[in-house]
Order: sequence, then C-alpha cells, then structure tokens
Amino acid sequence: MKLRVLLGVLAVMALVASSVKAIEVSSFEPLLVAGKWAEAEKQLAGAVAADPKDDNARFALGTVQALRAFEGLVQGFYRYGLDPEWRTSLPMIRLPIPENPQPTPLTNADFRKLVSDFAAQLAEAEATLAPIKSADVKLPLAIGTYRIDVNGDGTADESESFWGIFGQTMGAPIGEEEAQGFVIAFDAGDVHWLRGYCHLLQAFCEFFLAHDTQNLHDRTAQFFFPTAQVKYPVVLAKGDDWWDSIADAIAFIHMIQLPVSDVERMKASHAHLLEVIAQSRLSWAAIKAETDDDREWIPNSNQQNCAIPGVTVSREMIGEWQAVLDEGEAILQGEKLIPYWRPGDNRDLNLKRVFFEPQTFDLVLWIQGSAAVPYLEEGPSTSPVMWNRVQRVFGGQLGMFAVWFN
Repeated sequence: MKLRVLLGVLAVMALVASSVKAIEVSSFEPLLVAGKWAEAEKQLAGAVAADPKDDNARFALGTVQALRAFEGLVQGFYRYGLDPEWRTSLPMIRLPIPENPQPTPLTNADFRKLVSDFAAQLAEAEATLAPIKSADVKLPLAIGTYRIDVNGDGTADESESFWGIFGQTMGAPIGEEEAQGFVIAFDAGDVHWLRGYCHLLQAFCEFFLAHDTQNLHDRTAQFFFPTAQVKYPVVLAKGDDWWDSIADAIAFIHMIQLPVSDVERMKASHAHLLEVIAQSRLSWAAIKAETDDDREWIPNSNQQNCAIPGVTVSREMIGEWQAVLDEGEAILQGEKLIPYWRPGDNRDLNLKRVFFEPQTFDLVLWIQGSAAVPYLEEGPSTSPVMWNRVQRVFGGQLGMFAVWFN
C-alpha cells in the first residue's frame, strides 16, 4: 500500500514537472545578445513544438515574439526614413532611430501595413502565451544585454542595445554597467502582464486602423518622414526654424480629423481594452500568491528584491489598483459615465458608445467638447473622490504606476 502511494505521489510530481520544464536560458540568450531574434524564435518554436506543455519554453517564445514585434516596428521607422530631427514633442520622438541615407518613400498604405503587421505580431505572441497555466513558470532574462537590429542590416552593434533604446525613449539613459546587471526573473504574474500589454498595444493599433488616415498622411506625413509620398508636399526648412516647428505641430493637430472606415475595428479595440483589465486581475492574483523574492518585475507587498532598485509596492497600493480596475471596467462597459468637462446639464459621457457608435474622430473638437455631445446621457458617473483617494495612495503618480502595473 505504501509503495502504491509513493508511486502515485511520484507520478503526480512527474506530471507537474513535465508541464514546467526549466528551459536553459543559456541555450537561446546568446542569440538575443547578438540581436538574432529570428533565430531565437525559431529555436524556441521548435522546443514548444516538441513539447507543448513546456511552459517555460512557451513563455520564452512569447516574450521573444513580443519583442520582435517592437523590433519590426523600429526597423519600419528606419526603412521609411523617420526624421531624427523631430519638429514636434510627441513621445516617440525619443526613439533613437538613426538617419537612413536612402529611405523608401512612405505611403499611407505602407504606414497602415506597418501598424497592422505590428498588431498581428502582438496577437501571435499573446496566442503563444495564452495556454500557460502553471504557477511555477519562471524565466530569468538579462534584458540589459540584448540588442535589436534597428536598421535591419542583419547586424546588431553596441549602439543598438535594447536597454539603450528603452532608456533614450523614456528620457533616462542607463549606464552600461547598470544595464549589464539588469536581470528580471519573470514569473507567472508576468505572463499575464505581458499578455495585457499585447492587448493594450493592439487596442491602439485597432483604433488607428479603424479610421481613414489618408488625408492626415497627405498633409503631415512629410513632417515625420521627409521623403513620404504625399498629395500636398511642402518645402521643409533645413535649419532650426521655431516657427516652422510650431506651424507643423498646429497642422498635425488640426488634421487629426479621422472618418471612421471600419466600425468592427472600433469594437475590437474596445474588446482589447477589456482584456487588458482581465489580464491585470489575473496578473495580480498570481503576484499576491508569490512566496519567493527573486528579482521581481512587479513585487507584492512582501517582496523586496525588485528588479527596479528602491521600488516597493504596498498592500494599500495593490488594493487601490483593484479599485482602479473595477472602475475602469465599469467605464468601458458604460455602467459608469465620465464627467463631462463643460458644465451644462446633468449628462456625462458614455465611453462604450464612443466605440460602438463611432463618428469622425476630431481631436480639437474633443478637447473643445462638442464631439462628446452625441455620447452624453444621464446616469451614475465615476467619482472624482475615488480617483483623488487613489492618487493619494500612489503619491500623485498613478499614471506612472499604471504604465508599470498595466
């Protein structure tokens, strides 16, 4: 009897172990250091095909696929000659894209395909990660050492380090020694975190692709991609002309008048945003259940060994984040309204209807308020008191933590 019990226990242990094999990071990480992401993906895809239950290999494959999507986007910006001398203050200006001496002239269709391909690669990564069920999955990655082939020439040199690109994009350059020691021990909570970010970025892509962007391209693409094929070319100044920069910025904002061309994509964008919330809940359920303390990307209130030095997460923060998720879901579902920013009557904005009853997206009119009028209705609204409370708990930095927590 004891022997049968022992054999039964060993069988269960073997079954559990078979679902979470410890893939050797050393087997594929040198390819990431060399910027050979396609080769790494091929190797990991082979490992997953050989054993679909190997959750660590699946996690590694999904991570590589997600970062390859970013690499493809950056390579596209270089291929079409993204101007390193930006004339606006948009966030993406800090992407360290080198100047391309022979860019391919960009068309509106080209840019839309770039966005569409990016979304498709994110969807592939998310689909790879979705079957992971084990709570014991773990993937330590020395992200600071990886490189991305920015210009697509087949070689990733020292100037194309992933962490260097990230640091310049965020406006906080990271030293080489610090980057070399930056290792994250990704675990089960981070699987859902990465899935959530895949959905978030897909939501942005679907929103963009749901609109007709041809007129915006014809009037403003040249400001970002000087050799772009446009219907209304302008002579671009070669020097540092502040007035030209202001005029271009005004023109860009003015031309964000985007007719809806695909209602179903708007609904898909909405669905992705709801999935971001669902994945965040799953992520935090896994994070709160952790008992180890090993180079955590996002720690629970008992973990101190965070990959980001000096950062801690309190129990109160975690509780308030759950409130943010609940409130965000209620807003997306139209169960709570967003307070209208122009006092008038008792009506407020139903965000769900913006996605399901879309009209031409006009940024200036949204700021002014008239574009919101078709979506105003009476009903319970999200409370400023609740949001002020959350802001206090996060030290007035809810936005920063939201980007991190996802």
